[in-house]
Amino acid sequence: MSRFWKSGDPFIWLTAGGLAFSLLMVAGLILLILANGLGFFWPKDVVLLVMDDKTAVMGQVMDREEIPQPGAPPETPKKYRIQVKQGNRDIYGQDFTWVDESRIARRERPDDAIVIERREWGNFVGTLREVREDGRPVAGGGDDGWNALEARLPQAARLLAEIRRIEKTEIGAVNHAQEKIRLNLKKLSAQGRGEGPEAARLKAELGALQTGYAEMETALGAAKKKDTTSVVAAAVGGQEKELPLTQVVRAYRPNAMGSGAKAAFYAAKVWEFVADAPRESNTEGGVFPAIFGTVMMVMIMSLVATPLGVLAAFYLREYAQQGPFVSAVRIAVNNLAGVPSIVFGVFGVGFFVYFVGGSLDRLFYPESLPTPTFGTGGILWASLTLALLTLPVVIVATEEGLAAIPGGLREASLALGATKFETTWRIVLPAVMPSILTGLILAMARAAGEVAPLMITGVVKLAPALPLDSFWPFLHMDRKFMHLGFHIYDVGFQSPNVDAARPMVFTTTLLLLGIVLVLNLAAIVLRNRLRKKYALGTL
Repeated sequence: MSRFWKSGDPFIWLTAGGLAFSLLMVAGLILLILANGLGFFWPKDVVLLVMDDKTAVMGQVMDREEIPQPGAPPETPKKYRIQVKQGNRDIYGQDFTWVDESRIARRERPDDAIVIERREWGNFVGTLREVREDGRPVAGGGDDGWNALEARLPQAARLLAEIRRIEKTEIGAVNHAQEKIRLNLKKLSAQGRGEGPEAARLKAELGALQTGYAEMETALGAAKKKDTTSVVAAAVGGQEKELPLTQVVRAYRPNAMGSGAKAAFYAAKVWEFVADAPRESNTEGGVFPAIFGTVMMVMIMSLVATPLGVLAAFYLREYAQQGPFVSAVRIAVNNLAGVPSIVFGVFGVGFFVYFVGGSLDRLFYPESLPTPTFGTGGILWASLTLALLTLPVVIVATEEGLAAIPGGLREASLALGATKFETTWRIVLPAVMPSILTGLILAMARAAGEVAPLMITGVVKLAPALPLDSFWPFLHMDRKFMHLGFHIYDVGFQSPNVDAARPMVFTTTLLLLGIVLVLNLAAIVLRNRLRKKYALGTL
């Protein structure tokens, strides 16, 4: 037995067992996310449950669980209940309800059951009664009404797009120009030139913009007057609702859909999730602003952290005189990797937001005060905070790579007449690039999933505009942004509609994992190419 333990085999098996257990845990977590996330967009059939007291519930069955029976004898039969997404929150007060299976007298799947996704108040589940234009019926229920509804939904979507274009693009551009002129007038007034020729020119421009604004409001009113088509649907209790078609995202009859139609619906919902903005307290719609904010923040963080980390590592390893001070700096860098992320967030608020941002506002944007421009949270400060957070990872990875480069390589370069800088730039840096990319991969993975420092440095639940738009300077580093990690936290823990939010948590988590995987794979492919290009036989 003593020889067996001294051979080291038990430790090999223990290490292999620990690795296998860790892989199983990771695989189990991913399978859980896949099982709960991939099925979220599949259109479930609508069931009509007739209860033993003649009442009825119509909706989509989302879950089934056992009803606890504390104190019951061991031979007592198990009881179950099902969770039904009945929709119609404006009628029933809640989207979901639990139904005791023992009380169900009859189950039906009516072919004419319709699900209407609305921009507000969630889904409407019921039956189609009629389609109206200008308040007059143009089609009744059944197939005629369904065909009329399908034919008019694209037109309603185009009308809504026109209304939003006028509101956001045209009127938004006028509002932006008016605000810019207002700030310039305020700046001139502070300089004592409030009545000069420059101010008069700006006031004339402002008057022309106000005239254009009135014309756009007229065009907006005319566009809204075209919104005359509506659909009348009835809930299972008989209560009817008239819904303007511009408030309908889509309508479908899941019980009448075949496998192909359901697959097409699934693909459309996935695209909506990736490409659209959220709605209904982030429990419906898409997460495109959060995707954009996450990727943009990671890119800015990488552009800042990588050069700083590489320069610091080169100085510590290649140029600094090794001694107690350098050793203390290296220990401090290693310890920074263990500092809680919220501490970096507090530092980011104090230094970047209040000190640097406040100074920028006082120097370059005094006319906007007391409303801050850079003196509040934004994507720039959040990215810089995460750059500091991930900087130790890049430094340590780069230093390890520099330590692995043979000293003879540097000596050979110097012996051939190259300077220290030429050796570093042409020989050492290319050889250490795979290690730099390793640190960058680890930094991106950590930054993409961080939430705590972002909550106080610029991330928000719903951003009114993307940091990138058509207004100069196009990339607005001062704007707040959305982030997938914070989106998961907000939907999972802050949503007023917990049952509706739960599937969105798994779906968004799956998307975040996919984005991190894509970013890491891109860096890994680049790292492998560099390894092949600058391969050293002695490494």
